[in-house]
Amino acid sequence: MKFTCERSVLLKEISIAQEIIASRNAISILSNIYIEAENDTLSIKATDMKVNFETRVPVTVLEPGATTVYGDKFLGILNSIPEGELEFDQNDTKITIKPATKKIRFQLKSITSDKFPEFPVSNAEFFEFPVKEFKDMVYQTVFAVSDDETRYFMNGVYFEKAEDKIIMVATDGRRLAYIGKSAGSEVKDFAGIIVPPKILNIIVKRAGDEGLVSLSVTDKTIFIKFGSYNLSSVLIEGQFPNYKRVIPESQSFSLSVNRLEMLDALRRVSLLVEQKSHRVYLDVAPGSMGVRSEESEIGTANEEIPCKYDGESVSLALNYRYIEEPFKVMNDEEISIHFTESTKAITIMPVPEKDFFHIVMPMQLD
Repeated sequence: MKFTCERSVLLKEISIAQEIIASRNAISILSNIYIEAENDTLSIKATDMKVNFETRVPVTVLEPGATTVYGDKFLGILNSIPEGELEFDQNDTKITIKPATKKIRFQLKSITSDKFPEFPVSNAEFFEFPVKEFKDMVYQTVFAVSDDETRYFMNGVYFEKAEDKIIMVATDGRRLAYIGKSAGSEVKDFAGIIVPPKILNIIVKRAGDEGLVSLSVTDKTIFIKFGSYNLSSVLIEGQFPNYKRVIPESQSFSLSVNRLEMLDALRRVSLLVEQKSHRVYLDVAPGSMGVRSEESEIGTANEEIPCKYDGESVSLALNYRYIEEPFKVMNDEEISIHFTESTKAITIMPVPEKDFFHIVMPMQLD
């Protein structure tokens, strides 16, 4: 196999491939990236046996062929080389990499491509959805996924079609993120699934805002296509919690604040929160809200910001990260917080209301 290509084109795709296999350190076929040159196209594949990645880039093929190369070192070499054309030449079990502008040559051992695992193929129909809307859905939910492996059924984002909507939900048991967008008639019905965040994060980082994403869901796998990328992932098995039971039917009070003012206040008072609890207090009164923290034996912080509220004074205790993270993923100038009492769930929404919201369980006040 022999081909030439632009370093910048190849670097982008190898970076994504290495994200898939980054947790693997041993030199084995699963630590390698599959490359195949044919018809002036380079096919690139990577897998960790759960998430599969495939893409194609234009190259000039001098001799067709296929092999696999150790991803970590391959990426390191590409990062070290200046912009310009690269030449790749495979001979037996070695691949030589030479930049056109530098008198340096790298050689990497390769593993034959026939040892690389086959990727699954969907036996279900694909449907299309606007890629920007899909990214918005992931962005509003994926941060709330649980990292508690004992509750593996919450280690992903729940994804379902319910009536005329596509819905994503994530929870870690103390908070919940929900978004639902209208689904056209071309969106096929599918049962609720739990999607690992790894594949979703790749889409958020790599997909543009124009065009469509194609999706197909089978019993155990989700398949996603956008641009030149083909991705698939094994689904998380288990029963996702009944998220509808967590959503309050009604709440007695609401306040609204400027999103950036709230984020700034949280950033400052969080310097003096207890490191285990991450607890901050919201002291709500008509026209203003105090945001305060206490770190025993070290100090306290208290900041007052304006808010729109005309109810009775009340204090709420919350994990500051559970407020900060929803505020960060919203783009709205004004955010509303709905509540009934200090011991019941609060709901965070944009103003005006949209197709998403975030629910946070409060902490003990003392």
